[in-house]
Parts: sequence; structure tokens; C-alpha cells
Amino acid sequence: MVDSVSEALKSERVQQKMLTAPDWKLSEDSIIRTFKLPSFRSALAFVQWVGEVAEAADHHPDIDIRYTKVKLTLSTHSAGGLTDKDFDLAAQIDQR
Repeated sequence: MVDSVSEALKSERVQQKMLTAPDWKLSEDSIIRTFKLPSFRSALAFVQWVGEVAEAADHHPDIDIRYTKVKLTLSTHSAGGLTDKDFDLAAQIDQR
């Protein structure tokens, strides 16, 4: 069963949520974080792990892999901005 569409957070709530995600950068209606991994193989393994976490949450980041750097962009496209789902997934990823 698919959850109902989340509503985009208001600007002041986004600012509060950003305090819980200090390694993420706010960029318009998204939050972005770039991870530096020790090798291309470890970058691929990290992306595989993120994929599993994202699939379990039914919320999927945009992923850009550049050799040992992985950039994740979170936004709830169906809500037209950031929602709690974005910050929840960011927190799960930060716990790796």
C-alpha cells in the first residue's frame, strides 16, 4: 500500500529540520550531500546500500556517482518540495 502524498514543509519548518541534518546543504526544494568514499568499488557498495534503504522507505534519492564521490539529492517531487520523508531518509543515510 502506498502512503498518501506528503505535504511540502513550510520554509521555517525546513530551517528547523536542517538543524538535524548539518551535513546536508539546502538547495531550493532539495537537500544535497556529497559523500567521499575510498574507492570506486566502495562508492558502488554505498550506492547499493542507499538503494536498499531508499526502497524500504519507498522514497528514492537522485544519485550521481563520480568515481569515489557520490552525490545524493533528496526532494519529494510529488509534493513539490521537501517533506519529512526527505529528512527521515537523510537521517537513515547519516547513520551508516
